Amino acid sequence: MDDTPKSLTSLPTTKVARAARFAKTGLNVGANYVKHYAKRAVGADSPTEDLHAANAAELYGTLSEMKGSVLKVAQMLAMEKNLLPTAYADQFAQAQYQTPPLSGPLVVKTFREAFGKSPFEVFDEFDIEARQAASIGQVHAARKDGRALAVKVQYPGVADSIRSDIRLVKPIALRVLGLDEATVRPYMQEVETRLLEETDYALELRRGQHIAATSAGLAHLQFAQYYPELSAARILTMDWLPGQHLKEFLATNPGQQVRNQLGQALWDFYMFQLNELRQVHADPHPGNFLLTATDGGTVGVLDFGCVKEVPADVHHLFTALLAPETLIDPARLTQLLTQAGVLRPDDPVARRAFYVDTMRASLELVGRPFRQPSFDFGDPAYIQSLYALGDDLMQQPELRQQREPRGSEHFIYLNRTYVGLYALLTELRASIRTNPAE
Repeated sequence: MDDTPKSLTSLPTTKVARAARFAKTGLNVGANYVKHYAKRAVGADSPTEDLHAANAAELYGTLSEMKGSVLKVAQMLAMEKNLLPTAYADQFAQAQYQTPPLSGPLVVKTFREAFGKSPFEVFDEFDIEARQAASIGQVHAARKDGRALAVKVQYPGVADSIRSDIRLVKPIALRVLGLDEATVRPYMQEVETRLLEETDYALELRRGQHIAATSAGLAHLQFAQYYPELSAARILTMDWLPGQHLKEFLATNPGQQVRNQLGQALWDFYMFQLNELRQVHADPHPGNFLLTATDGGTVGVLDFGCVKEVPADVHHLFTALLAPETLIDPARLTQLLTQAGVLRPDDPVARRAFYVDTMRASLELVGRPFRQPSFDFGDPAYIQSLYALGDDLMQQPELRQQREPRGSEHFIYLNRTYVGLYALLTELRASIRTNPAE
């Protein structure tokens, strides 16, 4: 069976076309359920795993076709494997590496609109077959003046489709979850802003140059040089970095010292961004890093489309919640949770106590690596405890009844960043110095 993704000759970019594609997927998923329960009704074997596999394939097919914001959701879900049945997690993980690419004629059309030339005229060499295709754009290999280059080509209509997708999904989500639009507006706005920023290649170029320049003193990291003269609104050209993505790299069975050095480079990079730059590369899924054993382990950092700026007050709040003294001081924890919007003035006493106790337990576990000199992410007990915590929280009746979101909208991408970082370090089984000052 050929598993190679077929190229796409067109994308559903209008609101009507994308709504129709969503509807078709809903019908197909419903049909899968009908088949599943019909088989069971007559005593035939129909494992739930088969139902999940069929629906995961159907959903992933739709996400791959539509790209943009909905495929970003798949990437996020794949990073949080404990939230999904295995079939969905495995299927959605493909969104981190490979989805169906655009066809050659659409790529050439994009170049002609940007430069008035085909890519074969812009570069000395250009591979029309995409090497990688993901949610916002796809990457082609090229050469110019002896340099190996990576050329990212954005899918047509992505920015417009993000706006329409959010407007399409929001009323459904509000109705299903029983939420008030005014309550969720800051959260939806935060997500929409970050997603739209990913379509701004000029912004990505500036951020990539800035973070690379300011992080130059960090050990065992590699950044691509960008080429503004070979870039445009929907085309971004940079150096082709060496290395393999996480899955392929781990298949080479790297030694523990290499794993540790790679993990240390990632941890130091994120601590530097958070504490010195007050911004973080907020899309830490495996497809955005290239790993090599060079010099004992080097990380190539890709894709600065999703960068979360961290306001000073949010940085103070985030770091204060993770500080060891906060966990042993109920008054301070209550003050910080109130400041973060987790606790509200009109909360009953019992609800406030519940949230304080729940957050203390969560912060103790999630913040554990921050509060000691070193940490072994290769210890399976830790990640199992994190997954168990997530399961326990989802089963809490108090949380299930409280439908309105709580906490600062800025924490959406900060939390996503550290979920992704922890997942990478766990896959690497890295033991690292997390707080050398202690």
